[in-house]
Amino acid sequence: MMTHFLKNKMARATAAVLAGLMAAGLLTVLPVENVEAAEKPVTIRVCNWEEYIDLGEWDEEEVIDLESGDIFGENAMVDDFETWYEETYGVKVKVEYSTFGTNEDLYTMLTIGDVYDMVCPSEYMIMKLMAEDKVQPLSDEFFDETDENNYYIKGVSPYIRSVFEENDINGMTWDKYAAGYMWGVTGLVYNPDEVSKEDAESWTVLTDPAYKHQVTIKDNVRDSYFAAIGAVKADLLTSDEFVNDPAYHDNLKAEMNDVSPEALEAGLDFLQDVKKNSYSFETDSGKTDMITGKVLVNYQWSGDAVYTMDQADEDDYYLAFAVPKESTNIYFDGWCMLKNGLAQDSRKQHACEAFINFLSRPDNVVRNMYYIGYTSVIAGGDDSRVFEYADWCYSAEDDEEEVVDYPLGYFFSGDNEDEDYIITAPAEAMDRQLMAQYPTEDVIRRSSIMMYFNEDVNAAINQMWINVRCFNILDMPVWGWIVLVVGVVLVIWGLVRARRRRKMFRK
Repeated sequence: MMTHFLKNKMARATAAVLAGLMAAGLLTVLPVENVEAAEKPVTIRVCNWEEYIDLGEWDEEEVIDLESGDIFGENAMVDDFETWYEETYGVKVKVEYSTFGTNEDLYTMLTIGDVYDMVCPSEYMIMKLMAEDKVQPLSDEFFDETDENNYYIKGVSPYIRSVFEENDINGMTWDKYAAGYMWGVTGLVYNPDEVSKEDAESWTVLTDPAYKHQVTIKDNVRDSYFAAIGAVKADLLTSDEFVNDPAYHDNLKAEMNDVSPEALEAGLDFLQDVKKNSYSFETDSGKTDMITGKVLVNYQWSGDAVYTMDQADEDDYYLAFAVPKESTNIYFDGWCMLKNGLAQDSRKQHACEAFINFLSRPDNVVRNMYYIGYTSVIAGGDDSRVFEYADWCYSAEDDEEEVVDYPLGYFFSGDNEDEDYIITAPAEAMDRQLMAQYPTEDVIRRSSIMMYFNEDVNAAINQMWINVRCFNILDMPVWGWIVLVVGVVLVIWGLVRARRRRKMFRK
């Protein structure tokens, strides 16, 4: 049995050793509460668009066999993140994942009290949240390119990076508050057997009587108003003087975000004409309506356009994609952290930023792009797998005769002359999935973002939209007025008869 003397002697020796290690910086003693916090799992609440992340469970034939190795979605992306985070940082994390349908739906959810640590809205909603001081800035560590796990900053496209650095709200640039996720442009999916390419390359096709009740438009104010402005300003936007002006891009952004009373009135008139000419205002049904042939032209986001054309191809039904010559909206969906959710919890913020980085790892980028059909903002940096995937999807067969060189250097390296980023594609791909997935540099030139509007402007544009979507009695046809008048006469006659009968009964 150890004596009391020996116990004390060993205790003093142990204490001396520990003190020496601490002095040398080799050992850190944490308070008990900090040790418990380090061991406690981190829970982050993430809210994303519906069907906007890989859910796994791919079939065996869905393996993407790239030169750099196979990519396969076995598990849900969120589950893989939870495993990766614990293996990488030694801390368990739980993602409470939920979804929203539109930017406006998300804002309503936040307004009524739903609390999230991180959300993924579009650019104009990100700006709105920034303007309202609801967004937590990304940490300095997130931008450290020497950290091997910082896949976002090492792999984000040079083009996308410049957009996020150059655009701001109230002096705050996007890149400090949001990390991009997916991006694309808006355009028109059309049936080239029934609609000419020339017609499809203008927003005015939405009111063309040649396609009455065979076009659809988005059932949300921002996208539809953008199309309306493009149509009513078509002559200006396509004029040589406007296009060749050195300040073209700035001028284009100003015109496409014009919310003057005159612009709102013109937009209202155009959209009311669209309402008369269209098959429907829709959010998601337009894809099916195109595939089944119910409509000939559908206003779509490029990711949905890729899906629509893919599905139509399976039925040997050929569809194409056009970007209006007046202008196109270039949109971005991005991750931003919310102050009221994080509540200055550094562990939560670290997990949220790690979630962004995990989704930005090139193999996961490919998985998400394959699963949802949209285009990631990640080019891959030194990792070639994202470009390999684009080439895997769209390059021509060796024996194909009609091919074109499709340069994508502007996105992958920042130089559109870069020969390392050219896809030799079938000629027909120019108006189809490839162009929707990765727009040409010319399309990018005539693209414009949707700007954030203040509350007064939002109120005005929302009232315009109410006027579009509500029934306008002045639009009633002559036969409608006849029916209405006859109905009123019959009602009055019925009331008079009833009154007479009551009088006779009383007598």
